[in-house]
Amino acid sequence: MSFAAVLSIIVSMVFVNNFVLSKFLGLCPFLGVSKQTKIAAGMGIAVIFVMTLSTALTWLVYRFLLIPFNLMYLRTITFILVIATFVQFVEMVIAKKSPLIQRALGIYLPLITTNCAVLGVTVLNINSFFVNGRPVYASFMLSLLQSFFAGVGFALALILMSGIRERLELNNTPKSLRGIPVAFIIASLMSLAFMGFKGFVF
Repeated sequence: MSFAAVLSIIVSMVFVNNFVLSKFLGLCPFLGVSKQTKIAAGMGIAVIFVMTLSTALTWLVYRFLLIPFNLMYLRTITFILVIATFVQFVEMVIAKKSPLIQRALGIYLPLITTNCAVLGVTVLNINSFFVNGRPVYASFMLSLLQSFFAGVGFALALILMSGIRERLELNNTPKSLRGIPVAFIIASLMSLAFMGFKGFVF
């Protein structure tokens, strides 16, 4: 696993192929919890945690259960069950450690279960680091690395969005654009800005 490969994954997941701003996955929590930076940061950390640990378990399940028993067609439902389990765990931890963040995240915290960005990264890892049912060299580590920085990219987009929306609250936004309409405009402009990273080559 070369330094160039690691750097390529980091830059790709955070900037070039950002799950929110490039692949447009996970827009529901992105728009729903990006009103305050503190809440957005909490959600971002939760997503990084769930993405990374879900990847570890789904990789092991796929490699040592689904492939040997020729059950690859159960990949999606298996991955959803793993993700749902981790979300429940994260929700219990947040409820114990920070009830304020749990109340602020509201319905969006359990919605990590159906966050297509979390499912998307686990499927992407299998597609990227398995060839003909066999893991490539350092497949497990590459999958964890890719998942972690996909979560970092998600958190970065969430925090940037929340900072902009907090500033907009201090301005006289036209009534017809307040709330979700202006959030979509901001997300579109951020997506265009992140397209500037498309030319990065290592």
